[in-house]
Formats: sequence, C-alpha cells, structure tokens
Amino acid sequence: MTRTIYREIGGRDAVETVVTDFYDRVLADDQLAPYFDGMDMNELYAHQVQFISAVAGGPADYTGDNMREAHAHLDIDEDDFDTVGQYLETALRENGVEDDNVEAIMAEVASLKEPILGR
Repeated sequence: MTRTIYREIGGRDAVETVVTDFYDRVLADDQLAPYFDGMDMNELYAHQVQFISAVAGGPADYTGDNMREAHAHLDIDEDDFDTVGQYLETALRENGVEDDNVEAIMAEVASLKEPILGR
C-alpha cells in the first residue's frame, strides 16, 4: 500500500477536522469574513475537504471551479491570501500534521497564489 500524506495525517476524518478548524479561524477574522457573505458554506467546506484531500494524495479529485475563475469576483489581495494561508497552516499544525506534510500541502497552496490573485 502506497503511503500518502492523506494516510499519514489520518485520512478523511483528519482532513475534515483541519477544514473545520480552518474555516473557524477564517470566519472569525473581521477582515476575511466579508469574502464569505452570501456563500454556501456547506459547499465551500466540501470543496475545501476535496481540495486538501486531493493535494494530500487522498482518494479525491478536486472538481471545483478553476481557481482563477472561482475567485475572480472577490478581488482578493495578497495580504488576505497570505492570512488565509497562515490560518490553514495553523489548522494543519494544531491538528497534529507533521512539519514535512504541512510543508508539502502549503507548497500546493502557494502554487495557487497567482491564479487566485488573478495574475
């Protein structure tokens, strides 16, 4: 059986715990919360679980919109992108994900910065 980050961190249950923690942090941030006004949070949660699972080598393919298209209407700035990334990294670390796995997941997230910012 092939070892994947997904298996190492605890599979779907662990990913769901991280995503819940992540959104708790993001939505508690007064600067970031307005980005989510009117959004279907259940849908966003499901997409984030799918995304993290996919980048961690789990049995999921991300089927959400193209990152540039999905975020174009939000006019996200670099500081907000970085803050969201910090919340994800904190959620991963505080939920027991080891450093090398955090770094691998965050590298995938960092690769999306330019498309999400519309560059």
